[in-house]
Amino acid sequence: MSDFKVNAPQNRLHGGLPKIGIRPTIDGRLGGVRESLEEQTMNMAKAVAALLESNLSHANGLPVECVIADGTIGRVAESAACAEKFRREGVGLTITVTPCWCYGAETMDMDPHMPKAVYGFNGTERPGAVYLAAVLAGHTQKGLPAFSIYGQEVQDSDDASIRPDVAEKLLQFARAGLAVATMRGKSYLSIGGTSMGIAGSIVDQSLFENYLGMRVEAIDMTEVARRVDRGIFDQSEFAQALAWCNANLQKGEDYNPPHMRQSQAEQDAAWEYSIKMAMIVRDLMVGNSRLAELGFGEEALGHNAIAAGFQGQRQWTDHLPNGDFMEALLNTSFDWTGIRQPYIVATENDALNGICMLFGHLLTGTAQIFADVRTYWSAESVKRVSGYDLDGKAAGGILHLINSGPATLDGTGRQEADGKPVMKPYWQITSDEANACLQATTWHTSMVEYFRGGGWSTRFRTVGGMPVTMFRLNLVKGLGPALQIAEGWTVELPDAVHDVLDVRTNPTWPTTWYVPNLTGEGAFTDVYNVMYHWGANHGAISYGHIGSELITLASMLRIPVYMHNVPEDSLFRPSAWNAFGTADRESADFRACANFGPLYGDY
Repeated sequence: MSDFKVNAPQNRLHGGLPKIGIRPTIDGRLGGVRESLEEQTMNMAKAVAALLESNLSHANGLPVECVIADGTIGRVAESAACAEKFRREGVGLTITVTPCWCYGAETMDMDPHMPKAVYGFNGTERPGAVYLAAVLAGHTQKGLPAFSIYGQEVQDSDDASIRPDVAEKLLQFARAGLAVATMRGKSYLSIGGTSMGIAGSIVDQSLFENYLGMRVEAIDMTEVARRVDRGIFDQSEFAQALAWCNANLQKGEDYNPPHMRQSQAEQDAAWEYSIKMAMIVRDLMVGNSRLAELGFGEEALGHNAIAAGFQGQRQWTDHLPNGDFMEALLNTSFDWTGIRQPYIVATENDALNGICMLFGHLLTGTAQIFADVRTYWSAESVKRVSGYDLDGKAAGGILHLINSGPATLDGTGRQEADGKPVMKPYWQITSDEANACLQATTWHTSMVEYFRGGGWSTRFRTVGGMPVTMFRLNLVKGLGPALQIAEGWTVELPDAVHDVLDVRTNPTWPTTWYVPNLTGEGAFTDVYNVMYHWGANHGAISYGHIGSELITLASMLRIPVYMHNVPEDSLFRPSAWNAFGTADRESADFRACANFGPLYGDY
């Protein structure tokens, strides 16, 4: 077993981490009114900052910082001064707070690219709710959507507490807003092109630019081969990595038929090549100062990639070891360097699934599962082939989520909280939990009929009983991007039943048995319909029921959600969305997103 250290949090990308700007606005009338409100207004800002800083971390584990305006904002000059301070401090989203009436058009945040919310104190002494309604009307009229935060209970003017319903909305807005701001200016590294005709790997650069504020860095897969062949990696780290992999990764059975098996020498060479691939793709994403010391100044820089994708099939995998090993380890929260932030790497260069994995990681801090949405197994089909009666959550059928390498090893479900299986942000993972994930995983030489160049793939089974959210971004001609979301649960099958079902697909790939929550409406009338309505062959799976957070994030980016099973009372979008209809919120979401357009420009 490995004695894992937890790496100290670091920002491995260029560009400072976004901060949250708190804007305390106030009635600008001097001579009694403003003076009486100064302390209450500023204390409200400080309370919001304290709430956010004590409950949030960036996905890399570093603490979230709030920046409060130097003074209360009562007139436009003070708004401008606040905006200037926020630019200097690297603020990426704003929350305007007030207990009173203010001059809306003079005090509002006018930055068109900044996610913004307004928290109006629900008190009767001053008309804070009136300002909230007035300034939100201004935001809507000017095309600058903002989120409304208003408590359900009336509070006294001297009550400085933040009620639970208000805190929930503040935190949800902040998590989504931080995700938006963190993506801005970063890169998606497209290694290779389109894999086997998969639409998601036809990387649309304008999608990244206009909706996410990101750039696409496109390179050929031969860059990986060049670095392997010419030794453009840290040789001392490779020796360390090889020793660690040999000591900690369990090699399992070779499932290839005898006539297709590679020799032991070929398998050993593919093992070493795969480790080098993992190091090199990491270096391509975020750079490596060690390479500069070795004389490779250009290669040391990296592409400032917050996410990446590797084409692999078929041009690479027909000749060289596949990317399964590389994708699995990079997407995992630990390796030979210790317990650290996972990298987001999409298999088959499915950039649309890579975007989803990035969304999930930024919202939760956890590693993400990448999988094929492979098979719907009805209870009748399971009974026919295995003799087993599905029960419990699985009684209505199950979905087989399975793909080759890139399902994170965190997805084994061998981390624990309160006696239940979980997937944690890396800084909460213990050495014992990392080792448990490794012990639950075996590594197998890849099936040569798929991967003529060989390679190594993982096999594990996700523990049942974890709340998870499966989601997928799809591109629709004439519409643009649209998101679908299915909250549900992992389920567990008896070993013998799992083996019968699993081996029918591929015994060298990791499996997650999954059941969506059913609502009786739309696509969620039964498990079959969820499969039937899924928009592509892949899905990203994140720990926890995060559908509401994903919907909030999508609305900030102006991406409509066309299929979800999130309760109506959990939806949190900008107040402007109400103007597009409240009876059918799904249709209203489409109209609002089309009206305001992508966050960063035309698509």
